[in-house]
Amino acid sequence: MKKHTILFVMLITAAFFANAQKKNKPVNDIVIVHGSWSSSDDWQAVTSKLKADGNKVTSINLPGHGRDTTATNKISLEGYVDAVINAIGTRQHVVLIGHSFGGIITSAVAERIPDQIEKLVYVAAYVPTSGQSLLTIANTDPDSHVPQYLKIDEKAGIADIDRNGLIDLFLTDAPNEIQKYAEAHFRAEPLAPLAAPVTLTAANFGRVAKIYIHTYADHVNSYTLQQRMVKAAGISQVYALPASHTPFVSMPFILAAIIENESL
Repeated sequence: MKKHTILFVMLITAAFFANAQKKNKPVNDIVIVHGSWSSSDDWQAVTSKLKADGNKVTSINLPGHGRDTTATNKISLEGYVDAVINAIGTRQHVVLIGHSFGGIITSAVAERIPDQIEKLVYVAAYVPTSGQSLLTIANTDPDSHVPQYLKIDEKAGIADIDRNGLIDLFLTDAPNEIQKYAEAHFRAEPLAPLAAPVTLTAANFGRVAKIYIHTYADHVNSYTLQQRMVKAAGISQVYALPASHTPFVSMPFILAAIIENESL
């Protein structure tokens, strides 16, 4: 833990210093893709900070999430990927942020439009290899708390979470008012995209720069699994935060500073 704390302090100091020096430097487009059981609203504190600092930021709300009413049977992983690519449009030098399941989506986006992606930033995210889905990766994580709360309804095509597990999984370090808000607004997740594998190639996905932001108090995507995925993907640039699965809630300014540092 001491090693992680020292690393955390060093990286955050560097991030804030870089942020203070960035005003005269060009900034890449920042595009954020949320994860499962989430929406773009959950990133509001981070996006507000990034925009206040003069960054160009797009936080994408995936179909069937937040206030979007797309029918569950119309939702697919391909549709998620299309939504992100459509939002990016013709922009270049995009710093693409993926949280949790969003890492699966952003990896697939990078495979399709690698020339437009400057860098992939994985935040407590799943980093797939070709042929993997979120479920195939998650099933290799014995330290995750998700299985004890997960409720699958195959007929309805959804994956839900027992409400007694919300705080343990996502919000152990979140303010009380956010915990209450999440409990009141939580939505089940479309199941089909979680089981859909991605196809990735060295020629496309493999040539896009990547960094990883670890959350070593994570009860969804355990730190052990995060380390294993980072090693498999050959990611050498990493940050480590003493956070749960949702650092955009518990430490938004610090997370924003890291993103800004990686967007210089």
